[in-house]
Amino acid sequence: MGYTKTTELDSNYNHLEKMSSSELLTYINNEDKTVAFAVEKAIPQIELLSKIIVKKITNGGRLFYIGAGTSGRLGILDASECPPTFGVSHELVNGLIAGGDTAIRKAVEFAEDSKTQGWKDLLDQQISTKDVVVGIAASGTTPYVISALEMCNKNKIITGCITCNKNSPLSTTALYPIETVVGPEFITGSSRMKAGTAQKMVLNMISTTTMILLGKVKGNKMIDMQLSNDKLVNRGIMMLCKELHINKTKASQLLQEYGSVRKAIKNYK
Repeated sequence: MGYTKTTELDSNYNHLEKMSSSELLTYINNEDKTVAFAVEKAIPQIELLSKIIVKKITNGGRLFYIGAGTSGRLGILDASECPPTFGVSHELVNGLIAGGDTAIRKAVEFAEDSKTQGWKDLLDQQISTKDVVVGIAASGTTPYVISALEMCNKNKIITGCITCNKNSPLSTTALYPIETVVGPEFITGSSRMKAGTAQKMVLNMISTTTMILLGKVKGNKMIDMQLSNDKLVNRGIMMLCKELHINKTKASQLLQEYGSVRKAIKNYK
């Protein structure tokens, strides 16, 4: 392919089955410590993609993550956490996985090898030029993801990607590639480990930065979060107490009246 699959290189460790639990845990942790540095090197790439996502969403667009296996599941996880955390609609950030919803819990054999299903899945979501599609694949070689981004490019839809190999087919396909080169996994080729951690970190950075720039955070507080359980209601009360300099009783009354921290702050007199 003309490039090195660093996630597929032989592990830096051998004879794992002969190691103690303490040794295994220590060596895994040593490898994990290197991930943040790999992500740090990709910050300029992450910034470029984040800026275009903010621009597109501001103009009525949506964000789509598309992947297979672990990568697809991580995209779905990040997308599913945006509504409760930032109070956005479930349609704003979307996660698609090869094999459909079944693949979230169980592997669907050969689903990632399809060169047509990724685009079909996007068409089912009425994808348009207003949207951004981010392909996620540790190796950067997943046909389901690459073919989907190729069709997006042909239809003038902005594309980005998150991969852990340099100059992979996915990177060269995406208009805004992000490459976090984490190197060999503790278990050779087990990209759910360092590569998965790197992808999760990048997804956190993209969605959090995007939501902050869209005005979904005040100070450092999630003022648009959904008040879906007692813990979050209590958190909302404490936010109001601190922001408005009122007691808990008054804060609770405001939260019940307006249903959100943002509205309570806006309407408080």
